[in-house]
Amino acid sequence: MKYVLTGSVGNISKPLAQQLIAAGHDVTIISTNESKKKEIEQLGAKAAIGDVNDIAFVAQTFKGADAAYVMIPPTWAPEDWPAHMKQVADNYVAAIKESGIKKVVQLSSIGAHLGYGAGPINGLAYFEKQLDKLENVDVLSLRPSYFYTNLFAMADLIRNAGIMGSNFGAADGNLVLTHPADIADAAAQRLLSLDFNGHIHQYVSSDVRTLAEVAETIGNAIGKPGLPWISFSDEEAYNGMLGAGLTKTIADGYLEMGQGIQSGILQEDYFSSGATPQGKVKLEDFAKDFAIAFV
Repeated sequence: MKYVLTGSVGNISKPLAQQLIAAGHDVTIISTNESKKKEIEQLGAKAAIGDVNDIAFVAQTFKGADAAYVMIPPTWAPEDWPAHMKQVADNYVAAIKESGIKKVVQLSSIGAHLGYGAGPINGLAYFEKQLDKLENVDVLSLRPSYFYTNLFAMADLIRNAGIMGSNFGAADGNLVLTHPADIADAAAQRLLSLDFNGHIHQYVSSDVRTLAEVAETIGNAIGKPGLPWISFSDEEAYNGMLGAGLTKTIADGYLEMGQGIQSGILQEDYFSSGATPQGKVKLEDFAKDFAIAFV
């Protein structure tokens, strides 16, 4: 079969491509970066270098493929982050229509059931809803939870203040966690089987732990036992993000996402649906990687 993957050779797209190629399939990877062409080809995939905002380019790349994996590339540049996400989502939908592709796996997120109060996840909820409008296209929206890898951003906080923390809520609150490798596994399984019909979603998670356990486990791994999780006020969290160099539109989004975690609305559907961690990478496994990077 022929697959087209967006996301270049990122933490999800690369291992996903490797699994599809190992199974003997034809894989094309879209990347905006010409310098990634060699790495893509070394994987055994074809490189399609272009911009996902170019509808004609994406449609032509999708044409003739059995399925595509689509994701909104991360960026720190836009002046209006929500508007940027909506524009990319609309471009993808237009390209899917034009290409005639019939099977799509979308990278969405926990909290996308809301469409409000979840920061950048609101853009992924919008993307889901636009994909839902497509006729004669089967769409699977993968909804992973908070990426373990986001915790790397707290390394300086640990070094400088000896704490971990955010506006996510009290230390005894639960946080659903996901590793990119487990997302790649879930996407590969569904792309290889193409066993989804209509418009459906699937939660992808690796572990569920309290915020205190997150800090304690990371602390033990880096030689700082007793590392505490501190609940920041919204003002403290927001000023910290701006102080770290985030633009206002990005900081606004992450502040709202943290508020959604604290209030419980962001993770409510995950728990009420009976979802449980299926991924292989547990918090203790990630903590070892964190320790290596922390040195």
